[in-house]
Amino acid sequence: MEVTRTLARYLVNSRWEDIPQRVRHEASRALLNWLGCAVGSCRHETVERALAAVRPFSGPPQAAVLGRAERLDCLNAALVNGISSHVLDFDDTHARTVHPSAPVLPALLGYAEWRGLSGAQLVHAFVLGVETECRIGLSVFPEHYERGWHITGTAGVFGAAAAIGKVLGLDERKMAWALGIAATQAAGLREMFGSDCKSLHPARAAQGGLTAALLAASGFTSSERAIEAPRGFAHVTSTKFDPAVITEELGTRYELLNNMYKPYACGLVTHAAINGCIDLAREHSIRARDVERIDLTVWPMVMELTANRAPRNGLEGKFSIFHACAAGIIHGAAGEAQFADAVVQDPEVIALRERVFAVPDPAIRKLEARVTIRLKNGAAHSKHVEHALGTLPRPMSDADLEAKFKGLAGEVLPPAQVEEAINLCWQISAQTDAGVLARAAVPRA
Repeated sequence: MEVTRTLARYLVNSRWEDIPQRVRHEASRALLNWLGCAVGSCRHETVERALAAVRPFSGPPQAAVLGRAERLDCLNAALVNGISSHVLDFDDTHARTVHPSAPVLPALLGYAEWRGLSGAQLVHAFVLGVETECRIGLSVFPEHYERGWHITGTAGVFGAAAAIGKVLGLDERKMAWALGIAATQAAGLREMFGSDCKSLHPARAAQGGLTAALLAASGFTSSERAIEAPRGFAHVTSTKFDPAVITEELGTRYELLNNMYKPYACGLVTHAAINGCIDLAREHSIRARDVERIDLTVWPMVMELTANRAPRNGLEGKFSIFHACAAGIIHGAAGEAQFADAVVQDPEVIALRERVFAVPDPAIRKLEARVTIRLKNGAAHSKHVEHALGTLPRPMSDADLEAKFKGLAGEVLPPAQVEEAINLCWQISAQTDAGVLARAAVPRA
């Protein structure tokens, strides 16, 4: 099966008129969520380190660093904005595979500022980029992820290449080259979780995908079977590649409709347990000092990803189910503030997380958990969270996403700009210049 060429043909032939209104609206939701995450983390130490490293080598000031006064060339802006949009671990996530927006939108929005794209062009390319990265990710999932690849980086680079290839107007052959150039750059290791490198994965995917499309546009060649060939991306990184997942129902089924948005600023697999802890603490007025122990029953992968019992800082705290649940009980929330270094190092939080115990159970689904809080007076309160808030059965509403955006961007932008950016996200498809969104997301003199 000619997977790479079939996908390239679809990308080239797709028309804006083909994209259903429901999918266009979901793109606005994803854009709003992504932009809030990028702006809200613009002063994060990881972003500061990245800027310090690349600023001396940046070319012409073509694109904004979201939330900041600096401007960089498109390639470096894609890198830095990719880092900032993922570093909080608060960005969107597909129900089964990648974090869709962080590898694609940093490349697209920067390019839109530089070359000028309409809002419809940006949304159309974004939808196609998400379709590409999700389908490729799903074709090798779950074995690819279980072997240690960070699928947001490895599949995300295809999404950025497809999106930029679309706005560049590549023909079928050059689009196949762009996908191939992306394939040979695909990277990202789960070993890096808990370090600055986790956010580097979607950032390099955005930068690499942008580079791939630009190279292909200039005639830079690649294998035209880079996905499905015996030594191509899929077979090298997985022994269970299913090519039909990429090609079936192209143009009629949209993976963006399986996108989810996080109410808590950490890995989605912990959200059901956090949800249960916060709900029980609120419903029964539970205080940390009254807790004897907290018992969690979780999906087995939770313990592989988030079993750090003694995180030293906020970034490590995002990979500790013990910290997330303890902080959630004490603070009644698990937003970015609950993963600050000071909260991770708070003696009250430390004491409570030492009384949190988690047991994996293969009968528990990925986004499900059972929570029991036992009190020192002998009482016990339990909750079964079948679907965490933010999952497809319990999605965050448009109003929820607006509130999340305000909470993130409100620390960086004045209220009028926050409202302007929100309105532009909802109305992006009608904008003649998509770059207006980037200009609304940086402080004005």
